[in-house]
Amino acid sequence: MAARFEQKRNRSFVYIQPPNAGLIELDEAPPLEHDDEAIDIVLTMAGMMGAKPVSALQAMRKTVVDGSNTSGFQRTTLVATDGAIKTEEGQVGVDVICLEEDSARKLDTRPSPSGEVVFYTLDRLGMPLVEIATAPDIKSPEHARETALVLGTLLRDTRRVRRGLGSIRQDLNVSLACGDRVEIKGCQDLDWIPRIIRLEMARQLHMYRLACELRSVAGLPPLPVDRADDEVPVENRVAAAAAARLPFETHDLTGLFENCESEMVRDSISSGSNSLAVSLSGFAGKLGSKQTDSEGAQLPRLGRELASAAKVAGVAGIFHSDELPAYGISSSEVEAVRDALSLSEEDAFVLCVAPKWQAELALESVVLRTRLAYHRIPREVRNVVIRKGQPEDGTTTAMRPLPGGARMYPETDIPVVQITEQHWHNINQELPLTSDQRKERLQGLGVSDNQIEAILGSEMDDILMMGAEGRPEGCPSLNAKTWASAILDNLRSEVAEGSSKGETEVPWSVLTLAIHAQEIGVVTREGVVPMARMLWLEGPATDSGFDQRLEWFSDKAEEKGFTPADTGAVEAAVEEVLAENEDMVRDRGMGAMGPLMGAVMGKLGGSADGKAVSDALRSKIAELSSEEG
Repeated sequence: MAARFEQKRNRSFVYIQPPNAGLIELDEAPPLEHDDEAIDIVLTMAGMMGAKPVSALQAMRKTVVDGSNTSGFQRTTLVATDGAIKTEEGQVGVDVICLEEDSARKLDTRPSPSGEVVFYTLDRLGMPLVEIATAPDIKSPEHARETALVLGTLLRDTRRVRRGLGSIRQDLNVSLACGDRVEIKGCQDLDWIPRIIRLEMARQLHMYRLACELRSVAGLPPLPVDRADDEVPVENRVAAAAAARLPFETHDLTGLFENCESEMVRDSISSGSNSLAVSLSGFAGKLGSKQTDSEGAQLPRLGRELASAAKVAGVAGIFHSDELPAYGISSSEVEAVRDALSLSEEDAFVLCVAPKWQAELALESVVLRTRLAYHRIPREVRNVVIRKGQPEDGTTTAMRPLPGGARMYPETDIPVVQITEQHWHNINQELPLTSDQRKERLQGLGVSDNQIEAILGSEMDDILMMGAEGRPEGCPSLNAKTWASAILDNLRSEVAEGSSKGETEVPWSVLTLAIHAQEIGVVTREGVVPMARMLWLEGPATDSGFDQRLEWFSDKAEEKGFTPADTGAVEAAVEEVLAENEDMVRDRGMGAMGPLMGAVMGKLGGSADGKAVSDALRSKIAELSSEEG
């Protein structure tokens, strides 16, 4: 079905080869075997979900006909089954966990004289993905959002997946008894999930009611409430009746619209397009007009389904009689179309302005989709529409028929991988901590809740624990709050700034030593960054011993003037500055802190610790203010 559908679209494909794509991505060389790291990551996820691994990994070829893979198929490997995750509304089963390859990324679609040209880039083709399918245990649209959140959190707990919007994609499978299974793609924001599901439920219910109404008018058997009660002979008879009532016959009405007020219609016709129309017997008032619900969401209507069907042929859209006159098409032109098609008051029509071959293909799709209105909704893949603030937000449009299981067959170019009991045992012995476990261990350090959330959000808790526990290279334990502040204040980035290297190249051992040096009074707060940079670029190697490196650091800090001044020197500088600025202190009180702070720091030079100076200055100003009061 999917292949026949794609063949009708008459598309050709152009692939852009980036520097990281080679012969394999071009389908000019056999594929490599399974990536060991990818296998371990997926097995780790399986272990965290309590799933059972298969004994052998057999890659399969899944037929792909939309051009997103140069080979014409996507490789997919079943890794584990029968897992589960916990949510507040109960356990949700995980039926299968698969390892598969990513597809090529679509860049653009352009019209051509005979069809369309689709441009893909191969920059992500073949990258490992994990596909997780949950069991039908989700109880409500809100529960679906919670399930997606729990699942996404579990995946990120591995610390081995990409982050950011789009790195985890949710395909929503929605099915009502009176409808059928629909797979919805394009949802990347968890907050949209409940709305998308509710609108799809409304769409399926609306289409069921419409089918019952159409059958009643045509004197056909009613559509059962549950699809399990459908009878093939009955549905075949209904299909024959629908085809007889809705023949596919196009009418070229280009001449009627050559002087149309619609600029789009006029320009299209003047550039060689045709205005074709088809009649839809008995569908007047059934196609619907744009209406919204109490939340501002667009209500389902058959006309939108027909437009969605037409767009797969590459046309920008269609006009149907239930929404006309509008869009620059006048009432007289609507009547002219009805006369040309010999329509009764009960009949509707659809108009398409496009190159003739494209308009014919679009209208054929429209007629076929209209015939389906007598039946249950078709199984298909749909794409969500999110335009942020528009009535269409959360609605869906048809992409392609839902493929069947027959499109998958064994991959003969990739060897089978055995999963041994020892391998599985090793995976389970090294499962990562969950988010709750990570949060609990940070709470034991006395770090603030805000710092905990920020540290966990940036996945830096292991680094925080490293410093708090006195690692690496023999560094004594750091104060957890101080070390957390250094991490969150991007100390690593500041140290790398001004060098020709990236921040990820700055060893954590350099930063832990610098923070320790500040804690024991070897270097001022202002000297931490420049001295850490010097230690990184010019100091002893990290394997030369902590004490030796600390001694080097201390000597250089003294040489550069970053050794903290003693308390007496700070107090003397404060007294001197206050004596020089008595009038300012008397007039402004604590408001004099800013300018006086700079003056004190100037007298002490690089040897001053900013916090120590601030505390001493604040205390002395408060003392003077109370005396005057």
